[in-house]
Amino acid sequence: MRKILRTIWPYLWRYRTGLLLGMGALVVKDIGGAALPFVIGKGVDAITKGFNVRLVLWFAGALVALSAIKGLFQYWMRVIIIGISRDIEYDLRNDLFLHLVSLSSDFYGRMRTGDIMARATNDLNAVRMMLGPGIMYWAETSITFVFVFLVMLWTDWRLTLFALLPAPMVSLAVMYFGRLIHDRFERIQKMFSDVSSRVQENISGVRVIRAYVQEEAELKQFERLNRDYIAQNLKLAWISGLFMPLLQALVGITLLIVLWIGGSRLMEGRITLGQFVMFNTYMGILVWPMIAFGWVVNLMQRGTASLGRISQILEERPSIAAPKNLRRLPSPVRGEIEFRDVTVDYDSGRALDGISLKIPAGATVAIVGHTGSGKSTLVQLIPRLMDPTRGSVLIDGVDLRELDPAELRRHIGFVPQDTFLFSAKLSENVAFGVESASEEEIRRAAELAGLAPDVESFPDGYQTVVGERGITLSGGQKQRTAIARAVVRNPRILILDDALSSVDTLTEDRILSALADVMRGRTTILISHRVSTVRNADRIFVVEKGRIAEEGDHAELLELGGYYADLYQKQLLEEELEAI
Repeated sequence: MRKILRTIWPYLWRYRTGLLLGMGALVVKDIGGAALPFVIGKGVDAITKGFNVRLVLWFAGALVALSAIKGLFQYWMRVIIIGISRDIEYDLRNDLFLHLVSLSSDFYGRMRTGDIMARATNDLNAVRMMLGPGIMYWAETSITFVFVFLVMLWTDWRLTLFALLPAPMVSLAVMYFGRLIHDRFERIQKMFSDVSSRVQENISGVRVIRAYVQEEAELKQFERLNRDYIAQNLKLAWISGLFMPLLQALVGITLLIVLWIGGSRLMEGRITLGQFVMFNTYMGILVWPMIAFGWVVNLMQRGTASLGRISQILEERPSIAAPKNLRRLPSPVRGEIEFRDVTVDYDSGRALDGISLKIPAGATVAIVGHTGSGKSTLVQLIPRLMDPTRGSVLIDGVDLRELDPAELRRHIGFVPQDTFLFSAKLSENVAFGVESASEEEIRRAAELAGLAPDVESFPDGYQTVVGERGITLSGGQKQRTAIARAVVRNPRILILDDALSSVDTLTEDRILSALADVMRGRTTILISHRVSTVRNADRIFVVEKGRIAEEGDHAELLELGGYYADLYQKQLLEEELEAI
């Protein structure tokens, strides 16, 4: 509970002035509401002593005035407190999103997308309900109960004590059912995350599902998840349904006690008729707070359960962050890269094993090797998408762990294996990360990436909206868009991780020829399975089982007669067969 309060307290403190005003309006409203039965009781006693029109009008006016005050301040209470709950929801959603984008990739390897989405939507809504109606009705019921109790105690303390006999049973019921609701709702939210994740995965992988004719199997799995989710909700509804009638029964018992004991004391002359009417009116007023208290407990338990799930994300810390004592890269950035005895371990095994190599500033180097040999892991260390387990990576002599990752990445254009495009205009995808990119710069980058001829055939040109993850584009078009995105940044270091695998050799030659001017003077790293892509590199490194197995230029590696020479001979044979 302390952890949950620590999460929400800064937001409550931020709106403390508004909350105080809302609570002030709530107190005035409750005072007005608590005064109504008191005035009614006094009026009844006054009329029983002798009817007087002027007296009736006076009490009627007092009741109208009190009702007006209660209604006015009830309006402002709701506007202020519910409004603040919406403001806190807005701030919490922004902070949650900002925190999510700051987390490192290892977090997303552990958390499912659907689970994150469930916490950012369903759980956040439950927190808002707790902070708005939950806090408001909790304060209202508590303050109303205190005011009514004090007036009743002052009027007849014996009758008040009899009226409160069921109170311990109410407390026990609230504690017992509150815990049940909290545990059940936490379980429901976890199941909702499972359902959301299943939907997200099916939508993302719809092509695979159709290709393997798994629609029926996926539907059965989703139905099972959905059925379990509904079953848990029905159990929660059963608990809530039992809770509310139980509270109402206890309220009914209280009313019977007041009628019985109060009626007896009235007949004995120990209380007046006005006091008896006032007591019964107060008990009528307490019916709603006691019933509402059950609803509030439900909201509060749901909200705390959801806030706990949100807190789990907010407590996550990025494994890659800016250090306290920042260093800056020398200006201008030259782009010299050095790996010093770098080792990277995954849970599944070792990806890199003591690699040491140096890439001169402005050089074009290539990395080749079998699938799973560690090529992509090697280049992901350069923009510090991950850190080495041991060893260090340096740019211009500065250890990357001493730099601000955001500042480092501004000097790097990275095209990963898995091309991701946003559901936005093509021009926006190319200019992503470069807000100042002009239309001319976007077109120029597209031309260098070999994308411009394809764009000319699009109905809206560069204003064409690509589908989610670029689904409306071919694999080659997506890769060329990603290359254009990297080029438009004008980076000092350009990394192409198998970025030409989805284009044919003729298109590849055309793109590499166009990129020759871009790569000149920049440090460029090419990863490819094609010798035609890397043969003109200044230096080629062959990675095998996380180590540098071969090193040299194209001619030197052919003379070695190792993996690179075998790859060259194999691809040369394939080209000859295709030409037949």
